[in-house]
Amino acid sequence: MNNHEIDYKLYGDDMQFVEVELDPHETVVAEAGSLMMMQDGIEMETIFGDGSGAGGGLMGKLMGAGKRLITGESLFMTTFTNTGSGKKHVSFAAPYPGKIIPVDLSQYSGKIICQKDAFLAAAKGVSVGVEFQRRLGAGFFGGEGFIMQKLEGDGMAFIHAGGTIVEKTLAPGEMLRVDTGCLVAMTHDVDYNIEMVKGVKTALFGGEGLFFATLRGPGKVWIQSLPFSRLASRVFAAAPGTPGGSKDEGSIAGGLFNMLGGK
Repeated sequence: MNNHEIDYKLYGDDMQFVEVELDPHETVVAEAGSLMMMQDGIEMETIFGDGSGAGGGLMGKLMGAGKRLITGESLFMTTFTNTGSGKKHVSFAAPYPGKIIPVDLSQYSGKIICQKDAFLAAAKGVSVGVEFQRRLGAGFFGGEGFIMQKLEGDGMAFIHAGGTIVEKTLAPGEMLRVDTGCLVAMTHDVDYNIEMVKGVKTALFGGEGLFFATLRGPGKVWIQSLPFSRLASRVFAAAPGTPGGSKDEGSIAGGLFNMLGGK
């Protein structure tokens, strides 16, 4: 791998953004729609595929785009290149409240595995691919945890997650059970599987999902306290006009919600 070496700085607490410093001719690759601001002298370009440059030619680009399509992401990504003579800055914001996690892939054997919507940006040369779960149980019932992204390279990558982030280092053989939506990322040496919640009453009336992820060390895992899916479901449930939602909102708020399709 020959990733660009970029410097960065994080701003904010619960609604963070990352400012990337680019030397002349350095490039950072980001998800479409994540740009917050950039200085003059930075050239923005939409590319087809993951932008890693691996597997050149049309077929390589198609393969990279196909991987992103499987994970539910856009076929396109955006590159930001410093075409000026001095240092320039470009900033990217997370799409919902939470934290941005900077990861130096060279410290994790060049690979980490993360939730399919966690990737925010990375130095040019980092490959964004697909990590399929080998076990059939995880494949058919894993839900959010089934198809995950893998980030490979030796440069910096930035992933985002909701709420508070917990980093845990698992000892060899140590196991941790996590809600599938709360798992953000893990190193490639963590053994990962999906298990069904035991007990029919627990599954039906416990208020939790039917499945959880089991993570077995050695390795490092990142866990989020508020998955976006959980936040969105609570907002939808409390919205006026929905079953169980609030009925006594002001007329302006209610009218706006109905205009946006919340009937």
